[in-house]
Amino acid sequence: MRALICSAFDQPEALTVQTVPDPTPGPGEVVLRVEAAGVNYPDALMVMGQYQVKPPLPFTPGAEAAGVISAVGEGVTHLRVGQRVAAFTGTGAFAEQLLAPATSVMPLPDGVPSDVAAGLPLAFGTSMHALVDRAQLKGGETLLVLGAAGGVGLAAVMIGKALGARVIAAASSEEKLALCREHGADETLNYSTGDLREQIKTLTDGKGPDVIYDPVGGDLAEPAFRSMGWGGRYLVVGFAGGGIPKLPLNLPLLKGASLVGVFWGEFARRDSRANARNLARLLGWVADGTIRPLVSERYLLERTPDALRALLERRVTGKVVVTP
Repeated sequence: MRALICSAFDQPEALTVQTVPDPTPGPGEVVLRVEAAGVNYPDALMVMGQYQVKPPLPFTPGAEAAGVISAVGEGVTHLRVGQRVAAFTGTGAFAEQLLAPATSVMPLPDGVPSDVAAGLPLAFGTSMHALVDRAQLKGGETLLVLGAAGGVGLAAVMIGKALGARVIAAASSEEKLALCREHGADETLNYSTGDLREQIKTLTDGKGPDVIYDPVGGDLAEPAFRSMGWGGRYLVVGFAGGGIPKLPLNLPLLKGASLVGVFWGEFARRDSRANARNLARLLGWVADGTIRPLVSERYLLERTPDALRALLERRVTGKVVVTP
């Protein structure tokens, strides 16, 4: 089969497509023919050696994929050859075939295309875990989403609306904000042209949001936290803005607020049943049209480095996928 290979921790442009042996499933494993693989910011960090997990070299990047099961290993009874599934494996997805533990695979309902399903586990799984488990977001509360037009951000906008929250989407351009409104945002603010704190104050009548979803970090974090409402929950999701902020710890004290870490991959590993419940609920929303995931661009396997570069430069809206 053909697979994208990372031979050394380097820029995405150093990745090459090579021919490697087809995978064979062992006990408790399946092989799927990849129809689409989701592209995520951690994939780019991983190939550069900047992620918290460093796979042994050489390896095939790509954390998530969707396709059709082509082989089933010993002991796997709940999955079958020919079944459409999505899988989260951490690595290996940027290839024509993917070896996956059966426990990391979820069957897909009819009506959910593979390119949509390929982008669900990480971005939507992260946002489900963040808003449902970590923030315990309630109907009627106000949710502020930073970086709202990106993969996890737009997922948070849609999930927040599905949970009954009032959603304020924050992004860096009017084009991105229009996209957020198309996917359910009640209000929008542009933090590249106006004062973030003043805009939040205006949109919340001075009360501040109940929950802030932050996959950006950098210079946005402190003014956003200072705008938090009493008893608010600040979700630390990632640092796409490049810098890891240093917040004064008197801020949570003064606001009775919580600073809440979100690490979906570790949560999924430690509590696979709770993660499966979240994903099943999510798939139900996708199937009935409550949530409409956006696949903004599709790349051939050879162009995966271009997709990763676009993510690093924050030129992506919604999700992009690789189609081997």
